[in-house]
Amino acid sequence: MPLKTYWLEHAWLGTHVEPGVALEVSEDGRIAGLATGVHAPPRAAEALRGLTLPGLANAHSHAFHRALRSLVQVGSGTFWTWREFMYQVAQNLTPDTYFALARAVYAEMALAGITNVGEFHYLHHAPGGTPYADPNAMGEALIEAAAAAGIRITLLDTAYLSAGFGQEPSAHQRRFSDGTADAWAERVSALRPREHALIGAAVHSVRAVPVGQLATVARWADEQQAPLHVHLSEQTAENEACQAAHGCTPTELLAEHGVLGARTTGVHNTHLTDLDIGLLGGTGTGTCMCPTTERDLADGIGPARRLQQAGSPLSLGSDSHAVIDLLEEARAMELNERLSSRTRGHWTANALLTAATADGHAALGLPDAGRLERGALADFTTIALDSVRTAGPLPRLGAETAVFAASAADVRHTVVGGRHLVRDGVHTLVPDVPAALAESIAAVRG
Repeated sequence: MPLKTYWLEHAWLGTHVEPGVALEVSEDGRIAGLATGVHAPPRAAEALRGLTLPGLANAHSHAFHRALRSLVQVGSGTFWTWREFMYQVAQNLTPDTYFALARAVYAEMALAGITNVGEFHYLHHAPGGTPYADPNAMGEALIEAAAAAGIRITLLDTAYLSAGFGQEPSAHQRRFSDGTADAWAERVSALRPREHALIGAAVHSVRAVPVGQLATVARWADEQQAPLHVHLSEQTAENEACQAAHGCTPTELLAEHGVLGARTTGVHNTHLTDLDIGLLGGTGTGTCMCPTTERDLADGIGPARRLQQAGSPLSLGSDSHAVIDLLEEARAMELNERLSSRTRGHWTANALLTAATADGHAALGLPDAGRLERGALADFTTIALDSVRTAGPLPRLGAETAVFAASAADVRHTVVGGRHLVRDGVHTLVPDVPAALAESIAAVRG
């Protein structure tokens, strides 16, 4: 017997919008049945009016960066000056304050229709680098925060060992470092997956992991069959430093040391050569684009279309959380491509939603999420089709409305594992998300 039945007024089924869909959820939180052509809610079914999408996957997050919103918009500068503000906030975090902040941030994500987050986590130790009594206290705080906010998490525990090529970590970076990749692997091996949490790995960047230790991180991920993510060529300065130190691009360096592959995702992939694009596509390495952060930090526009054409699956992330809105990330990827090419229509709305759903979940190690189909995880979100942003278009154009008109503010419901997490725009576990954000951010801004 199904645990629950939902009636979806309109549902995006990956290729089209279908009116009148009955979705049954099993006891284990999966989709047990899906029937189309159901033009009225069945008895005892809960009606979700609007357009229901699979749960959105935020494939790249730094939860503590949420405390930087607005603060870093005063004055001018570059990525590198922004980073100094980031370090100041990072120094103020403890396991308790990080739990409170991440819980609020993940609740904000749920309100935006996000059901799964890839947390790129490198704040491992106390300021100065001394491990906590539990060396994974900070990672555990993030896992517990996701549970408290009701969403899934892939903790991408990050190796961050140096300030640059041949440079020891700076004072701010000491709490990020385990000293060696072997010590990193020993610590991360003590983390355990849970029903709502997977454990993955990350290389912060080629400048933050010495070349001789890249393979250690890649080997750990391979042995665990875990997702492996890496910041890649976000800044031209990183490319120039890599060329000076190793005579090759960061992508070439990662390829040489076994980091690329089908379970690997490069984040940003902004400043690439033709050879880089071929290496990433040829190995099936994914690309996570974070357009709102990339424009906020003046990083540049990455070659997303060429990467996908070469064979690199695309996913999306909100990264620094300048905004938390995966629909905006999807829209921005297309609009960025229009700006750089001066032509329109590089991806269909269906393709952009696939990046925000199925391909994003796959990048986080959950290939059984992000689809409204039998056997998939019963994670989905419903957007209003009658708001000031979405009213007017025909319902069959729901995919286009979702990507090119809607925003996170239009999310009406979010369901995770078949259970309502956001109902009528209210989070069921964190009733006052703005207050939780304000309080937790004030505690860490110092």
